[in-house]
Amino acid sequence: MSSKILIVGACGQIGSELTLALREIHGNDMVIASDIKRPTSPESNSGPFEIFDATNYSDFENVVKTHQIDKVYMMAAMLSGTAEKFPDKGWDLNMTSLFNVLNLAKNKLISKVFWPSSIAVFGPTTPKNDTPQRTIMEPTTVYGISKQAGERWCAYYHKRYGVDVRSIRYPGLISYKTPPGGGTTDYAIEIFHEALKNSKYTSFLSKDTALPMMYMDDAIKATISIMDAPSQDIKVRSSYNLSGVSFTPDDLSKLVKQHIENFEIDYEPDFRQDIADSWPSSIDDSEARKDWNWKHNFDLNMIVKKMLEGVKSLEHVN
Repeated sequence: MSSKILIVGACGQIGSELTLALREIHGNDMVIASDIKRPTSPESNSGPFEIFDATNYSDFENVVKTHQIDKVYMMAAMLSGTAEKFPDKGWDLNMTSLFNVLNLAKNKLISKVFWPSSIAVFGPTTPKNDTPQRTIMEPTTVYGISKQAGERWCAYYHKRYGVDVRSIRYPGLISYKTPPGGGTTDYAIEIFHEALKNSKYTSFLSKDTALPMMYMDDAIKATISIMDAPSQDIKVRSSYNLSGVSFTPDDLSKLVKQHIENFEIDYEPDFRQDIADSWPSSIDDSEARKDWNWKHNFDLNMIVKKMLEGVKSLEHVN
């Protein structure tokens, strides 16, 4: 049986790095990258690339059959800040693409699915500190509503049809390799670019807004680890809590200032502040640690060092 992998949304923040990581493990020809348009980035040139719309089932099915795909990482989504501007489009993309991949698995065309959820499934009534795996979930954003609904559909398809679907609730993700994509936690990426370029940053979140965050290398490791785990070890078929480090813009700015002495930050919260206020401050991911041995590697000091080095390297290339 073929063990080819399809990554849908391979040009996004997670998808681009996941594509390269999986190709390094499995070989370039065994990992098919795809998106709705072709980028000018490494993932489109390092191996096979397909252009199709993940909301079109027949196109999706055709790519799966053509390449004899066995596993799909369904990474295409409209993120929190952008989805609030385009609610109908956000809901349609996030839900229709999920149904398509679940139905491909239900119809036995693929054997395993990864679908990303988010801390956006939680809401203002959720316990904010050490948010447990199972708790009150009343999201107040289009993105969060779509992810909560998606989690329930994943669990349903597993129970009703035996679909092997796996998911993690990503916290805010930090990477220098792709530009910010409209997320509420993107200040933690923008700050490094602005600090190095202008020694100044205006944060769209208030200084004391604590959110769960993670360096991208840890997120990629978690994504691959959960898909590699034996099926019997995956006890949660909605989505697993995942945690790295929690910090505020003020915490981050103080560490940046240790590296760039004249760095200054000010605060002008925008509509994303309301979104951030509805999310947890820290996450309890003990079930992921127990079931499939999850463990993060990067603390905040390491993240700051890696981000500054990475952004500097990009500037040299450009």
